[in-house]
Amino acid sequence: MELSFIDWVIIFSFFAIFIAIGILFTKRSGKNSTEYFLSGRNMPWWLLGTSMVATTFSADTPNLVANIVREDGVSGNWVWWAFLITGMMTVFFYARLWRRSEVLTDLAFYELRYSGKEATFLRAFRALYLGIFFNVMIMATVCLAGIKIGGILLGLTPFECVFYSSVITVFYSSLGGLRSIIITDLIQFVLAMVGSIWACVYLVNLEEIGGLNQLISNDLISDKLNFLPDFNDYGTLITVLIIPIAVQWWAVWYPGAEPGGGGYIAQRMLSAKDERNAINATLFFNIVHYAIRPWPWILIALASLIIYPTLSDISFAFPNVDSSIIGHDIAYPAMLSKLPSGLLGVVLASLLAAFMSTISSHLNWGASYISIDFYKRFIYSEASEKKVVLVGRISTVFLMILAGFVALELNDALDAFQILLQIGAGTGSIFLLRWFWWRVNAYSEITGMTVSFLVAIYFHSIHERIFGFTFESHYELVLSVFITTLSWILVTLLTKPTENSRLLEFYKKIKPYGIGWNKFLKNNNIAVKNKEFKESPMSDLLSMFLGIVLVYSGLFGIGYLLYGNITYSLILFFLLFISAYKLNKIMNSN
Repeated sequence: MELSFIDWVIIFSFFAIFIAIGILFTKRSGKNSTEYFLSGRNMPWWLLGTSMVATTFSADTPNLVANIVREDGVSGNWVWWAFLITGMMTVFFYARLWRRSEVLTDLAFYELRYSGKEATFLRAFRALYLGIFFNVMIMATVCLAGIKIGGILLGLTPFECVFYSSVITVFYSSLGGLRSIIITDLIQFVLAMVGSIWACVYLVNLEEIGGLNQLISNDLISDKLNFLPDFNDYGTLITVLIIPIAVQWWAVWYPGAEPGGGGYIAQRMLSAKDERNAINATLFFNIVHYAIRPWPWILIALASLIIYPTLSDISFAFPNVDSSIIGHDIAYPAMLSKLPSGLLGVVLASLLAAFMSTISSHLNWGASYISIDFYKRFIYSEASEKKVVLVGRISTVFLMILAGFVALELNDALDAFQILLQIGAGTGSIFLLRWFWWRVNAYSEITGMTVSFLVAIYFHSIHERIFGFTFESHYELVLSVFITTLSWILVTLLTKPTENSRLLEFYKKIKPYGIGWNKFLKNNNIAVKNKEFKESPMSDLLSMFLGIVLVYSGLFGIGYLLYGNITYSLILFFLLFISAYKLNKIMNSN
């Protein structure tokens, strides 16, 4: 299909704005690494929270949701809805601790918390492992979405999609640093939300759909509407709901939903003015990410089942699209092809904005690992601040090139999502406990990281060759979690703890509470009653529970409203109001 003149004007106008912002902050971001990677540690919560939301609203997210809804129905989204539990734990247990640590990157935490050569190795290895390998994999999945959108809407080849979409992103993110990324994130988020909601309204009211009421009552999607899976279908129930709620949220490391916070989420918390802004930013992110944003994508995915019931229908409608990338995730851009001129430009610009927001954050985050945690820490410790920033800018280009090549080898967004979950399976518990259990050491993390990766490789490439069969992905996940968790706990108990002097420094700076530090405090004759910070684990646990109730009430309250069930919707909105009132009261009393 061809875009009209007005579509191109809209798209290039936003490109010009993003480039101008990058140029505007070039001089300021180049002052030092704190300014370039943490925007001077003076960002307010609303900007940081919006930036978190914008970063997780990547071009592949609507495609992933479409894939899930078409295959497993609305209830299939529990594979990522369950991460809300992780998110709320980060808000009330970890956000203040990250800001209190005052590290420049979350990898610098390793040498704040652990000691010895093992801590040094862990920081160096994770800088390359996360900064390059894992980060490139995430960006490649986002680029894959760009390939599918560009192929459907613009008729571009995969290489053309990757090349054109990357150039501008690399340009403004390498020049302006995190500050320019956060400012553009605000614009990109507004544009992305307007575009997705507007597109949803138009597509649901297509003649073939007949409006929201006709969509919800259509027999083709009647079995896709439930918020919970069929409890009589044990296989689906275990896969979609039980494992995500019981295991996945605390055991799996996944960018944007790391247990205890990490990656670009930690980077935003470290950029906050103070602890209160770090908490509020992360809370705002979780509310918008889970309760508000998903419904336009879900409705478009449901509508696609009427327009394109099968993959063969999509292939027939788009004969020029490479057959290797035809999957259920391509249904989202296929639906967007039905938008009229003007609106198509807005929506395409919003998807490009979502793409650039996510890629720019990952580029800046990954570049911080390479330039600070590897180059300055291990290659050239005397490097000037401007030299570190220069290395960060060069790393930005390098990471984008790698991600582009990997993207050309991927086929399916959901498959990539499952692979990344497997690689991080079992490591989440380490990230939760390392703040609150003094016995966790660097060997714990090295073991968890190594074992989880090897187990993922085994299940993905070796097991079937040896035994002639494969496990279901959810069983592989549980086995991976069990093996990895057991391994790192055994290693923790069999190795020496972190040096006492390092633990003392960490405790005095962070002031973690809980029984996990009692033995250490007793050994060092430290009285707990005179703690400078007076957080209560019970208060934080109650806040976490209220936050979860608030968000799920909002998510399903909106859903029931769209389904036309006013009674259930009002009950859930009342529950939302009560939980919000109680939560606000607790937060203001601290």
